[in-house]
Amino acid sequence: MAADKNIPTVDDKGRTIHYYYRYYPPGMKQVLASGSSAWIGEVDDSTVFKYPLAPGEDTTRLDVERKLLEIVGPHERITALKGFTNTGIYLERAVNGTVAKYMLESGKPPPSLKQRLVWCRETAEAVAWVHSRRVLHCDIQPTNLLLDEELHIKLSDFQGRQLSENGEVLLDGWSGEPCRFYCPRDDPFDADVKTDLFALGCTIYFIMMGHAVYPDIVDGEDGWHEKVEDRFASRQFPQEQHACSAITLKCWQKEYESANEVVRDIESLERV
Repeated sequence: MAADKNIPTVDDKGRTIHYYYRYYPPGMKQVLASGSSAWIGEVDDSTVFKYPLAPGEDTTRLDVERKLLEIVGPHERITALKGFTNTGIYLERAVNGTVAKYMLESGKPPPSLKQRLVWCRETAEAVAWVHSRRVLHCDIQPTNLLLDEELHIKLSDFQGRQLSENGEVLLDGWSGEPCRFYCPRDDPFDADVKTDLFALGCTIYFIMMGHAVYPDIVDGEDGWHEKVEDRFASRQFPQEQHACSAITLKCWQKEYESANEVVRDIESLERV
């Protein structure tokens, strides 16, 4: 393995920052990506392995992801679970990476309107299926939308919640949306179908516009999180016009009761 520890340091504001070195469990060819708690390593052309940022770290969130994927079950719009060990989970590989990277970093021509609408519909289909299994994703955003060989959507990173029939939380991965996809609420740890649909609206906006909401607010500038949240909370929703403008607004205004309604509205646009 390349390294066996992380090195903490303190920045000029007194905050502790952890720098993790890449390491490679047996069978890993290379690291393809990383998140807040795990590496994604290449096993072969069709499989990746998701494992902790440092050897020996807690795998609770990966265990939750495995269980949620088992509950959600196989679906063409969901990244497939292919197996697991006591150190991580094997997942279906999507060779074209994330929607975010494909649109912003691949150097490929901008996707056509037809392709964007397909991605929006397929994302809504994924969310509809997940909700039908009484699971909340809790982190719907373009970096969690993968593209397979034929550029079809695969929703990934299942560290949200499983609910009982009466809404009790049975399983919780403690995931949450970043601020540009986060629905303001009194309890930041609360989540429901409509907070997922709010994030879906932000994701549809990204797919249609090619950037996240409020591009005039720059990531990293003083108070940028608060500025984004304040605009959402005061209902100053983005005004840019695109084919799905009415749909994103209904997501943000919590007018949809289900993701299936979003699917139907996008299908109507595709028929025009």
